[in-house]
Amino acid sequence: MGRDVRRAVTGEVDARPPGTGSTPVTFWELLASTAERHPDRVVVADDHGRSLTSEQLRDAAERAAAGLGVRPGQIVSWQLPTVLESVVLMAALARVGAVQNPVIPILRHRDVGLITSQVGTELFVAPESWRGFAHAEMGRELGLDTYALEFDDPVGPELRLPMGDPTSLPAAPSSGDEVRWIYFSSGTTAAPKGARHTDESTMASSWAIVDQLGFATGDRYPIAWPVTHIGGIAMLTACLRAGGCLVLFDVFDPSTTPERMAAHRPTILGSALPFFRAYLDAQVRHGDEPLFAELRTCTAGGAPTPPELVRELVETFGVPGVVQAYGLTEFPMATSATRDDAPDVLARSSGRVARGVQVRVVDRELRLKGAQCFRGYVDETLDEDAFDDEGWFRTGDLGHLDDTGNVYITGRLKDVIIRNAENISALEIEDVLLRHDAVADVAVVGMPDSRTGERVVAVVRAEGGAEVNLQALVEHCLTEGLARQKCPVELHFVDEMPRNPMGKVVKQQLAQALVERADASSRGERLR
Repeated sequence: MGRDVRRAVTGEVDARPPGTGSTPVTFWELLASTAERHPDRVVVADDHGRSLTSEQLRDAAERAAAGLGVRPGQIVSWQLPTVLESVVLMAALARVGAVQNPVIPILRHRDVGLITSQVGTELFVAPESWRGFAHAEMGRELGLDTYALEFDDPVGPELRLPMGDPTSLPAAPSSGDEVRWIYFSSGTTAAPKGARHTDESTMASSWAIVDQLGFATGDRYPIAWPVTHIGGIAMLTACLRAGGCLVLFDVFDPSTTPERMAAHRPTILGSALPFFRAYLDAQVRHGDEPLFAELRTCTAGGAPTPPELVRELVETFGVPGVVQAYGLTEFPMATSATRDDAPDVLARSSGRVARGVQVRVVDRELRLKGAQCFRGYVDETLDEDAFDDEGWFRTGDLGHLDDTGNVYITGRLKDVIIRNAENISALEIEDVLLRHDAVADVAVVGMPDSRTGERVVAVVRAEGGAEVNLQALVEHCLTEGLARQKCPVELHFVDEMPRNPMGKVVKQQLAQALVERADASSRGERLR
């Protein structure tokens, strides 16, 4: 049958959150119960000096829900930066049982138009203007009923949301299995797809953060990635379930933001290469005294962390390594390592499955089941290919499991280069190239080739002023044990790698740039 089912691993299921006797079935129930039990616990803050306890978040969300006048089941797309208003709006829409569609702030007319037309947006909430772009005007130009918020004025203590009388609100939703969240994938290798989620599936994604990352009372995690990413609701749920505080940064400036984050005494830092590099540079600016004195771990999930960078983080900050997690928009936090894992596990694996998750390998592809799994795509024609005959979600990621259940990601089905009819993993080559001293960042893509079908092309950002050529990289690959047919045959250099807000390299953009380099010999190097 061509099926290679090597092993299946299941995360232990314990439905009760710490310190409670029952499980809240909706996000609003979780927030309300946390506000009752821990009213003075600060759960969220931002870079503008504002913070909210669980009780304040609950009350602000109810007043915002009344001010917006949104009805149960109404489809609301919203595009806000990573500030308190985003979290309050998220909770407000959950309070009334609206169907919310958080949209990444950098998206513009084409993507926002595609997303809102697919979901059938009935209300679009966005800043009138933010960082020089007229978000609300875009919504109006797309024909959307748009509610504009004033974000250009200096940030004061008051929330920039409409407020009303919460006694006018309908009863809060009581079911956690209705689709109330729609998140679109980042689209780094294909067109964005809308994943339909429930309170149950989004909340289940927090268990990896609580159990394996060990997020707990006293933890402070500053984030500069979009809270409109599905990781936003996962982290907020973890804060409510286990304590800890999420600190929101709407702008990331490598020259100033790390120091601003340090003022919040973070215990956790993430989440991908550009952020980690900025933290290390900030420590150099700061001098010998530790900048992040209470830091206990670094975490990553958007993209692999280069081994050399991990070693630098360990030596500089005294963390045991980078805790890698693995998930997708469709299945947000499937696995995670722990800070207590052995160094080789931290360096190479994405850890073990989260509570209630099942994973197995079929024909080298990772397949998943569990409460976190989305409930199908907005475009239902995509569902047949997304699930196998037994209901396992086909991740499209290649990988394997070790004897203790650790998951190792080895590539992507759509990130495979087919050269002379042989499948070559781009990730495998990238891992080898990153071990070269002159390579600071790298992406490997397959480009059409009349002789071999596709050729292996390396796009490199060099380390500092280092010089390296294609032949040197090929020799490095061979020394590392990479088969010759997998070695790059073309090399290009970039000053910066195009990445999405979560740190993943946008390979579509790279490939398009290579196509536009008509005279490749003048802009790159190629073996003949």
